[in-house]
Amino acid sequence: MMKITKILKLSFFFSLFLSCNGQSNDNKNVQKIDNKIVGGGCDGCELMYVGMPEKISTEHISVGWTVGKQKLILTGKVFNLDGKTPASDVIIYYWHTDDKGLYSSNNETLKQAKEHGKLRGWVKSDKDGNYTIKTSRPAAYPNDNIPQHIHLSIKEPDIENEYYADLYFDDDPFYLKHKKKYGKIDRAGTEILRIVLDGNTQIAEHNIVLGLNIPDYPTKNKKDIQSGLQIGEDQPSFIPFHAFGPDKGTRTCPVCKYGRYHGIVYFVGDNPDWDEIKKWLKQLDHQSVSREKYLKAYFVYGNSKNYNKQARQTELEKIGEELGLQKIALTFVPSFSDTESEANLNNINASVENTFIIYRHRTIVDKYVNLKPTVQNFRLISEILDKTKGNYFDLNEPKHE
Repeated sequence: MMKITKILKLSFFFSLFLSCNGQSNDNKNVQKIDNKIVGGGCDGCELMYVGMPEKISTEHISVGWTVGKQKLILTGKVFNLDGKTPASDVIIYYWHTDDKGLYSSNNETLKQAKEHGKLRGWVKSDKDGNYTIKTSRPAAYPNDNIPQHIHLSIKEPDIENEYYADLYFDDDPFYLKHKKKYGKIDRAGTEILRIVLDGNTQIAEHNIVLGLNIPDYPTKNKKDIQSGLQIGEDQPSFIPFHAFGPDKGTRTCPVCKYGRYHGIVYFVGDNPDWDEIKKWLKQLDHQSVSREKYLKAYFVYGNSKNYNKQARQTELEKIGEELGLQKIALTFVPSFSDTESEANLNNINASVENTFIIYRHRTIVDKYVNLKPTVQNFRLISEILDKTKGNYFDLNEPKHE
């Protein structure tokens, strides 16, 4: 049974792992307040070492891939805490329920590991951080309202102990209620898996960011200026005023309507340099036009000085017409601390020159602060968009109810 700090929402983990324990004595994660174990400890994750092979591949195929009702590929890259540098030789142990929501075993399941069932295995990230798991989609526990989930135990080469992360599916009807009640934990990256379809196979691309939201993770003192959420977290929903662009006159949420593929959200706060802003607007509009439906760019102006809604609307309209912009959306909020528009959820530092957030399928894959409108940086943005497409960029999502 979980014992965790108040910071990690005691009530959620208590109920989650009590249920796991009732099913199978599952992941008995223990967060200890009085120690400095990275991640807070994980009583039960020691089962990752039971039956661990000496040589671990970048890809693992569980028995669920052949006997399960729904094939699932979980794949992505492992990055260091910066979210940009690939991390090699990281062991990822996974386990989950079968089609009936049980941690069932078979003749090959080791006695010591029966609590985790037969649907378990290991992968190790390669030099580029890649990993792939082919298994079956887990079912929810019988007679319970806990979302479908996959447990991960992550072991880095240079950290003494492993730490856990749990993943949920965004199309699971139980998940939204769970998130509203307990929030999002996002250990080592977003906790949400977003499915795309390749025939009858479900695919979830999921990047792991080592140390992200992990208690007592060893880090160097950061001297960089901070603005925006971290790479690996989800781009939040918010409702700016649209002054110019396809959604003019509305308060369309960027990631809600245009979240499937790439998105760029260009934030400028209390210190605008309009010559530089106009250069960026033309470049981002060019990228949006050339990449068609696969990229949506947003300019979000959050200058809190002398704010007047009508004046701000008129100001951005004139700029859009002056530059002849076609696809980029020019939007504004009263300030980046504004709660009515939920702009505050972006965690933007209003004093910096600009903040660029690049997301793919609603998850942040890169970001930049105080980026100048140079040819080199224009090329950088284009290269990042190409680099972060992944292998399944063109596939469609299943229809959500």
